[in-house]
Amino acid sequence: QVQVVESGGGLAQAGGALRLSCAASGSIVSINSMGWYRQAPGERALVARIVSGLSIDYAESVKGRFTISRDNAKDTVYLQMNSLKPEDTAVYYCNAVIRDTSDTVTSYWGQGTQVTVSS
Repeated sequence: QVQVVESGGGLAQAGGALRLSCAASGSIVSINSMGWYRQAPGERALVARIVSGLSIDYAESVKGRFTISRDNAKDTVYLQMNSLKPEDTAVYYCNAVIRDTSDTVTSYWGQGTQVTVSS
């Protein structure tokens, strides 16, 4: 069994910073990708992800402001969010695509954490 647990988020002023963390645990053999999505009213959209521990994708709207990083030893991914804007307000979800000990690949979602940026 695998769990994905997020932490961080909260309230920030425009121009401020927040940091999100997401830790995967359980019967993990390998992590294919790990990253963050966000959902304001509307669809859930990619913010940033690390694929196969090598390539990194960012949404255009966060490039230069957000940085994703991963601690492989801890199966944890971080999202450092700088120069926050009110339009960054959303619920942020961690996603991890994991191969487990039964050789099954599954996409797991965290419970979501609210990020609110005031102007």
